[in-house]
Amino acid sequence: MHLSTISSLSTFPNKLEELYAVFPETYTCWIPSSWDGIPSETFTAVEQICHIRDIEVEGYHLRLHRLLNEDKPVLVSIDSYQMARHRKYPDAQIHDIFSAFRDARKMTVNLLESLTENQWRRSGFFDGYGSVTVEGLMHFLCSHDQQHLAGLYWLLGQIKSGPKSITV
Repeated sequence: MHLSTISSLSTFPNKLEELYAVFPETYTCWIPSSWDGIPSETFTAVEQICHIRDIEVEGYHLRLHRLLNEDKPVLVSIDSYQMARHRKYPDAQIHDIFSAFRDARKMTVNLLESLTENQWRRSGFFDGYGSVTVEGLMHFLCSHDQQHLAGLYWLLGQIKSGPKSITV
């Protein structure tokens, strides 16, 4: 595994929290008048953070463990919007979200650092992506991280350009 990938995964929680801190508190649940062009799911700032936390544990942890412990598992995608509704993301406490995410990401990195070369090559099928190895899955996780940073930057761009509607 590339050290740069593990480094990216390790430093992401700090980058995420630093970016979120830029949001004025009254805009953490703000909904733009149009989602056209958002490079991530159509989630508010707080919902983006909740999504990242939940996908880390219920998506990537589960997928990693299945790849490592099953022969050629089929890894399913998660309905992020259903999860957001069910868990009432807008009502979440941001400090708790970040704390849980930091712990989950630390578990991810610790697991990755313990893997053998053969474990990195274990494979399965990821719904919507096709064949995937443990190493490939970690690159998808890095991509997912960047997608949500981009979504947060997009929201800030909308806010700083004069929001048309505010929902808090």
